[in-house]
Amino acid sequence: MRTVIAALAVLALAAPAMAQNAGQIARAAGGSSCPGCNLFQAEFNGLQATGLNFSGARLRQADLSLTVLNRARFDRADLRDVNAYGGVFSSASFAGANLTNAGFVGTYLRGANFSGATLVGSDLSGADLAGARGLTQSQLDRACGDATTVLPGGLHIPPC
Repeated sequence: MRTVIAALAVLALAAPAMAQNAGQIARAAGGSSCPGCNLFQAEFNGLQATGLNFSGARLRQADLSLTVLNRARFDRADLRDVNAYGGVFSSASFAGANLTNAGFVGTYLRGANFSGATLVGSDLSGADLAGARGLTQSQLDRACGDATTVLPGGLHIPPC
């Protein structure tokens, strides 16, 4: 009996606490807004849309590589461990978003809003953040980049 209980406990701990929502992922991948949706580990690479709303959505570990999501809203969204390699997020809003360990290598983020965003461990190597709003030195001190990272005047970023 103890063996069965122990096995069930191990299985319960191994199961994800919040699985992704396939219907919500399909809707978002089709170019629809999905505020508050559970888009955990979704594959959006190559998606092109303007002005989508993902505020409060769970996009943890999602693939946003090579997406073009200009003026998208990711306010208060969970974007931990997201991969946005080569994406274009011109004038997007990441206000209050959690971008811990996000990969924004070679990403175009001109004019994006980072007010209150968490950037701990984020890789901004080669990213273009010219004109970014709400971006502070304190946020950048917890992220990393390289010599090709473009930042608003007066800001700098530690090397990765």
